Amino acid sequence: QQGDGGEPVTREATSLGSGFIIDPSGYIVTNNHVISAGEGRGAASDTKVDSITVTLSDRREFTAKVIGRDTLTDLALLKIDATNLPYVKFGNSQTVRVGDWAIAIGNPFGLGGTVTAGIISALHRNIGSGQYDRYLQTDASINQGNSGGPLFDLEGNVVGINTAIFSPTGGNVGLGFAIPAELAYPVIQQLRATGT
Repeated sequence: QQGDGGEPVTREATSLGSGFIIDPSGYIVTNNHVISAGEGRGAASDTKVDSITVTLSDRREFTAKVIGRDTLTDLALLKIDATNLPYVKFGNSQTVRVGDWAIAIGNPFGLGGTVTAGIISALHRNIGSGQYDRYLQTDASINQGNSGGPLFDLEGNVVGINTAIFSPTGGNVGLGFAIPAELAYPVIQQLRATGT
């Protein structure tokens, strides 16, 4: 894009997404595409952004540091400077069955703290997104901005990380996809230990 005098014009891009705290000292899991410059899953997924702001449910804001990111699994680990935070735990996605209830929490369209419910509608779903393509499919309403948020079982354990939707219209049509905890947990542990 060029301005009136032919000089390049740049504009600041912003992205909204979701995440969840896994440790009271401020470690946060999200999708890599949420913290990457570009729009949508896979778009410029290796491009770094200038700053990441985390807003908690109590409206406190923190600048986050990227501990590590993995483009293949679309996962990222952030850290904020805080203590005594409420946190969630990963569950066992290997015991999840089709028909089990699932609860998604996130920030769809910037409407933070939105909770939706549905069922697990398929396991090991391949959506053509790459090497680690074995998603949990759910009909819990997931929309733009839910990426990186948790998919809970009824015991309150994270069994998946909401990461993609299938939609010809851009809105929810009952086909949401989450990275299963069995894949995400070891990647997050490795990111926390080594940064890669």
